[in-house]
This record gives sequence, structure tokens and C-alpha cells, in this order.
Amino acid sequence: MERAAGKKRIELEVESMGSRAAGAAVMGAMLSRGGRIKQKLEPILEPTSLEVEDVSYQHAGHEGLKGTAATETHFNLKIVSPKFEGQSLVKRHRLVYDLLSEEFKNGLHALSIVAKTPAETEGK
Repeated sequence: MERAAGKKRIELEVESMGSRAAGAAVMGAMLSRGGRIKQKLEPILEPTSLEVEDVSYQHAGHEGLKGTAATETHFNLKIVSPKFEGQSLVKRHRLVYDLLSEEFKNGLHALSIVAKTPAETEGK
């Protein structure tokens, strides 16, 4: 009897874990573009500082977006990461653009990037 109860508890825990994973996938789909940007950059770049600012409102009526329902199209990104050590500014930007390629394919129009190493921010 005790073994059956233990088995049932494990089955419920596994079922609950599956529900949480499904819930996380749904939440990922429901995140704003800014949230998705953070979600894509954080695990790879392990930033010590990450700021994502939606400045789309500054570009209302932008020629490239006229006649579309596009929102969340323009962002400022400030990121400090030890992963940028030894990389040129161009390589840092390419890395960020590569990580966000799906966002660019799906409506992200412009991204202003400030990408620094922790050493470059010391004393500021």
C-alpha cells in the first residue's frame, strides 16, 4: 500500500513538472518582445547588466512601418557581459544580432546596442 502511494505521488510530481514546462512555454509565447530579447540574451551572454528599452513610440508613423500593425519594433539595448572580452565592437554586435535573428525576422526593425565588458564599465 505504501509503495502504491509513493508511486502515485511520483506520477503526480512528474505530471506537475510537465504542466509547469508547458506553462513556461506558453508564458514565453506571451512575453513582450523586450522580455523575449532578455530571455534570448541572458543564458548565452550571462550579462552583469542588461537594459532593454522599447522606444517604438518614438518612431510612430515611421516610413518603413506605415500601413502595418507592427508594434515593439525599435529598442535600445545596453548590455555588459564578460563574454565580450577580447571581441571587437563589430563582433559583439554580430553576436547580439545573431542571437536575436528570429526577432528581426518577426518584426523587430531597429536595435541600438551598447555592448561593453565589465572592465569597460569600472569606475563609471
